[in-house]
Amino acid sequence: MSLLRLRAVLRGPGGLRGPGERQRGPGGDTEASGGHGGTGGDTRRPGHGPSVSCVNPEHDAGTSRVRTGQSLLLCLVSHHLSLFSIVLKARAKQLQGSNVPQVTVNKVELDALDNDKYQEAVDPGPKQKQPRAQGDGLARSSTWAKKLQREMYIQQLKMKQEFPSAASQLALESQAKLDVKAEAKAKAETMKSPNIPKMKTTTAWNQSSGSPHSKPRVVEAKESAELKRPQRMPKDKSNQQVLQQTIQCNLECFLFLQQPEEAERYLLLCQSSPVKRKVLDVGAYNIVMRSWARKVLSHGCSGSQQGAFCPELYHKPLEGKLGEWAQLLFLLLLALTASFPLQETMVSYPKLDFSVKELQERFQQQLEMELKNTITIESVEAAKPLTPQAVKARELLGTLRSQWHSAILQALRNSKRSMARPKRLSKYSVLLPYLCLLPDEEYVDIMLQVGILNDLSPQGESLAVLARELGSKVYDRYIIQRKLRSCQLEKVQKIYENYIELMAKDSQVGQYLPREYWEKLVAEAGFGPSLNLKSCSWPCVLLMRLGMHMLELMVKAIKVPRNILNRRLESKPIPVLYHVYSFYSNWQVGLIKPHPIYSQIVSNAAETTLTFNSSAMPMLCPPVPWTSPNFGAFVLNDTKLMRFMDDSTHHQLLLDQCPLVNLHPVLDALNQLGNCAWKINQPVLDIIISIFNDKGDEKLDIPPPLSEAPKPPTAPSNSSTWSKSFKHELFLCKKKTAEMHSLRMDALYKLSIANYVRDKVFWFPHNMDFRGRTYPCPPYFNHLGNDVTRAILLFAEGRPLGPRGLDWLKIHLINLTGLKKKNALQERLEYANEIMEDILDSADHPLTGRKWWMDTDEPWQALACCMEIAKASRSPDPAAYISHFPVHQDGSCNGLQHYAALGRDLSGAASVNLVPSGLPQDVYSAVAQQVEEFRKKDAERGLKIAQVLQGFISRKVVKQTVMTVVYGVTRYGGRLQIEKRLKEIDEFPEEYLWEASHYLVKQVFNSIKEMFSATRDIQNWLTESAKLIAQSGRTVEWVTPLGLPIIQPYYRSRSTVVSVQSPLCPTLSCRKPDTVKQKNAFPPNFIHSLDSTHMMLTALHCLRKGLTFVSVHDCYWTHALTVDVMNQVCRQQFVALHSEKILQDLSEFMLQKYCRYSWPVDIPPYLPEVMSRSSQVLSSAWGLLWREQVMDSTYFFS
Repeated sequence: MSLLRLRAVLRGPGGLRGPGERQRGPGGDTEASGGHGGTGGDTRRPGHGPSVSCVNPEHDAGTSRVRTGQSLLLCLVSHHLSLFSIVLKARAKQLQGSNVPQVTVNKVELDALDNDKYQEAVDPGPKQKQPRAQGDGLARSSTWAKKLQREMYIQQLKMKQEFPSAASQLALESQAKLDVKAEAKAKAETMKSPNIPKMKTTTAWNQSSGSPHSKPRVVEAKESAELKRPQRMPKDKSNQQVLQQTIQCNLECFLFLQQPEEAERYLLLCQSSPVKRKVLDVGAYNIVMRSWARKVLSHGCSGSQQGAFCPELYHKPLEGKLGEWAQLLFLLLLALTASFPLQETMVSYPKLDFSVKELQERFQQQLEMELKNTITIESVEAAKPLTPQAVKARELLGTLRSQWHSAILQALRNSKRSMARPKRLSKYSVLLPYLCLLPDEEYVDIMLQVGILNDLSPQGESLAVLARELGSKVYDRYIIQRKLRSCQLEKVQKIYENYIELMAKDSQVGQYLPREYWEKLVAEAGFGPSLNLKSCSWPCVLLMRLGMHMLELMVKAIKVPRNILNRRLESKPIPVLYHVYSFYSNWQVGLIKPHPIYSQIVSNAAETTLTFNSSAMPMLCPPVPWTSPNFGAFVLNDTKLMRFMDDSTHHQLLLDQCPLVNLHPVLDALNQLGNCAWKINQPVLDIIISIFNDKGDEKLDIPPPLSEAPKPPTAPSNSSTWSKSFKHELFLCKKKTAEMHSLRMDALYKLSIANYVRDKVFWFPHNMDFRGRTYPCPPYFNHLGNDVTRAILLFAEGRPLGPRGLDWLKIHLINLTGLKKKNALQERLEYANEIMEDILDSADHPLTGRKWWMDTDEPWQALACCMEIAKASRSPDPAAYISHFPVHQDGSCNGLQHYAALGRDLSGAASVNLVPSGLPQDVYSAVAQQVEEFRKKDAERGLKIAQVLQGFISRKVVKQTVMTVVYGVTRYGGRLQIEKRLKEIDEFPEEYLWEASHYLVKQVFNSIKEMFSATRDIQNWLTESAKLIAQSGRTVEWVTPLGLPIIQPYYRSRSTVVSVQSPLCPTLSCRKPDTVKQKNAFPPNFIHSLDSTHMMLTALHCLRKGLTFVSVHDCYWTHALTVDVMNQVCRQQFVALHSEKILQDLSEFMLQKYCRYSWPVDIPPYLPEVMSRSSQVLSSAWGLLWREQVMDSTYFFS
């Protein structure tokens, strides 16, 4: 791969610069453009720097003696001393800003110090006058600070005297294996030199080196080693990341089991292994360091002093060398757990209609649910009559489950005893610590509660999915136990009790955002367990292996008598679950399948309860605000800020390296979405449940029960005589049954959860995917669901309709019908007034009247809107009617809107309603019309297929292809889409399907290229850039205008993820980027990230104006009263977003990241033509378009 070619392509958007563009500095740095829209977002492109891991004093480690060797101590110190100086400097700045006497602390270095001058270590440089502290008469440093400096100096001298060569070797070990004697000699020469170079500690994401990814220099010798022998990139990053993660998980597991000696022994073994030593990082040493910190706490602080600052701790003697280093490590611990609240622009936060006491009660309810980890609720099918057969089946299931509980418990204990035998090593032996984290009964409960036995489809479920689910449940309970043992829950409870004052109606709190107020309360809480401690997630391979072992126990232990339903058969115990294999295409997939006897018992029992994880339920109190990538959402349940695909950890690494201040706008937007309170639309829910229990209705998107599934054909007596058509018919029947079961269970879950919270107010905490698109954390029931779930959700907060609110409700209803998409808003309102009789009839008699609402695009939302309009119109004063109903505003082909704005494309902007128009512009109809013109010309020239297509080109035929062009659909995919639409036309001749679809997709692409001339050029540049990046062995990364780092998680597929050799040291193939996926996904993912940025900006500014706001990607919801305000904010933020030089910034970022070794001199000749045109448009008509036309465009969002 030519570096020059890659560099030339990436330079595309930045090649031809328009007026007002940033100039590049001599080092390759660029000036930071300001945030837009007043959000404080910084569009500077961050790099990578040192990552300081926060440590957390957890539970007391007991009285067991902490033992370690000199090598482990030196490894720990070499990793932490460079970080120590950063932390102490920050601590000194914090103390200087308070009433505490000022502190002067020198940097801690591993380099040599002159033994005869102590002052040089504690007072570098010329002396300066220090201001005196007012009010207490103390000047300069306090006593403890002086002692701290002296102790640091003594520790350096002791380490040099005792381990001079070892320290040097360990400092260089990760870079190169240098000769020990030569290194000692060089070090001695350094000590003799009168001018000792000071270590310069670089801060995170330092830009001074000209590269956004410059790394910190730890010690002078380390720098020289890097110059002599450059560090090589690991050949297999994925393997090393999994191994690194596994080591940390093992260490945490030993410490949780109160076996610190085993943790230290294991760490020393890793240190002695050449392979494992390469992946040891600060995180592994931090885990062991926490156990040392607990020992310091147990020696130094009583229960009443643990929250206070205790200078005497630093002088209390501990045993041996451990005590000397533990004092330094405790100082690091104290500094790292200190909080530094950030001052930003604050806004007045809206109040909820709850008192402090009511919110505290709701918090306790949520906490109880999360402590139980699961919750059992009544199914909406509970209203069915209970037959004698069902009673008997339920009693039988109860007896069987009791027997299975005992059998699984015994099998688990036997398995653990077998693993614990000293001379018996099996492939599962390394799982033993993970099977000891919880009481045995909890493992059994997990195996019996998981949706295997109750909800398992007769066709079976994927072995991998079930195994990962079981492993994840163990991990979730383990995390909760860790939080309980570390006293983190007590701290969260204390802070949350004060935090809810921000939203309670009977309290007055200053102007804060939720994140700011939580950080303020954490800082005021003082010393204690860190809430931002990052938990080491178990690798996917570990979850899978643990889950597979549990499944194996279930398959062996859970049995049922063969004659339980037919006494004439032999009473032989048979397994309830079977491990079978099936083939999907060319892939062999493992399945767990229930025995038909057990499926029959479950069907007869018709049980009326469902069990869910607490994290699958809406929250009963406002969510804990996101304050970092590792803390937020639920009270106890572990929640990731960013959802990962497969076992990828790259996103988490990017978030950890990103300065927290860069993530504040994103965190605040997620908090704003999560703090929206909801309630249930009970009349609509009751109607839906009645239809659900009455055999469903596929037209209304309510799936029927399995009793309505097609019956399989009667099979011939001899299976060898089955014809091909019979096998195909049987396959289709089984496929349809499986689909019906899946849809029925999904609807059952949603409706049952909605029915459970029907009388409650609840909240949906949010997180996001790797592109920044936001999603509610509860997976089953939320406002991102289908028409049914959206129809039964209302805002808990009610607001009067105001003068235009009723009109907006009527317009919203017509939008839901899909009948007047091409008409103006006023015409839609007039149409709603014309059919008021149908609207009121639908509201009054939904199932017995004219049923007008059933013939709409979104029938259930339309019915809910009809009921709201009926209530409002019949109220004495519609303007004063309190409405809880959410009104939607949808973007007009939002992806193409962003492309038109990026390309400064005036003609394309008009097609997607970025400019004012009397009627909404329909881009799909416009493309269909353009294709028809191309067809007519070709038909006149005698092209046969063009003549055949006469009368068949319509909006419906081209819509899907036009819609997905913006998301990177290929011509092959587009041809399949058009072929499917043509098949739906009965009159179209089948023999021309392939030729017609091939012709039409070509014309659709040509039409879009002509209408959106900039769109295809931008897509081509993004695709080519991603292709070259992936071919160079790198994944595509970028940073959104709000500062969110993004990486595409597309890698070449692996044949296996679980090794038979060892579940904790997996054999994985090298995970190289998937070039095809990387290049095809970059354009749509980049647009999705801009779409998300626009939504977050809108959410933050709606908060400033006091609006209730939620979104479903490019569909924005608010009260009818505030639709006009939201529309204004939405347009303002779109203008603010695209006033930034997005493509130029992207080009500069990628040039710095992927081509930072040298800079191109000449502009490549094949730059996209759009870039040269954008500079001219930007300086002329485009500014006017942003400031006036977009703001005045009625149908931009409508």
